[in-house]
Amino acid sequence: MTDQRSYIPEHVAIIMDGNGRWASQRGLPRFEGHRRGVEALRRTITAAEDLGIRFLTVYSFSSENWRRPVTEIAELMGLLRRFIRNDLADLHARNVRIRVIGVNDGLSADIIALLDEAEKLTSANTGLTFVVAFNYGSRREIADAFRSIACEIADGSLAPADITEELIASRLNTVDIPDPDLVVRTSGEQRLSNFLLWQSSYSELVFSPVLWPDFGQDALMAAIDAYRVRDRRFGGLSAAIGGSR
Repeated sequence: MTDQRSYIPEHVAIIMDGNGRWASQRGLPRFEGHRRGVEALRRTITAAEDLGIRFLTVYSFSSENWRRPVTEIAELMGLLRRFIRNDLADLHARNVRIRVIGVNDGLSADIIALLDEAEKLTSANTGLTFVVAFNYGSRREIADAFRSIACEIADGSLAPADITEELIASRLNTVDIPDPDLVVRTSGEQRLSNFLLWQSSYSELVFSPVLWPDFGQDALMAAIDAYRVRDRRFGGLSAAIGGSR
């Protein structure tokens, strides 16, 4: 029998969407949707560990989320504080490595300190790498990469002919993280919303109808099952993942 774990993607990236709709459908405040979303995140991290996924990236707060009401932003920041304070020790004990990608612009000093603490404490861990895209926007990330390259061209340390895809990738936030094999967006929406645009060039996309607060192992496995039957071509010949099923 073929080992089904061999078809598990190395890197799964998730756009967590639907907290507000989940709460609205139940006549609850949006904050309750966000709170239940944290519970879904805990379930999904555990499921990723159990399945042998090596990298799990979640879009937790985008650079566009600053447009939300001030009270909602404050609630989201409060949930982040509680998640790190309540879950960091447990994740560390489970050998989970935490990486944070994004920028510090607009973040309070205590949020920056908590994110730094999470990365430093778990930096030597060798289990699941849990990547938190926080205050992240892919266009900003790419612009920053090109700005870095432009500065080196201006000072003569780099020539235009030296610019390659590999060089650009080396200046991104994800320099030591493999590109996602699978990108999942929950709630039925079908767009990337400025998430890992460079890195997802050849990722398989799955748009799950499940609202994020209801997400967990079953929904993750459904997305992986859809991934397994795809032919990953990478612009060339077919490269079936799981073969016929």
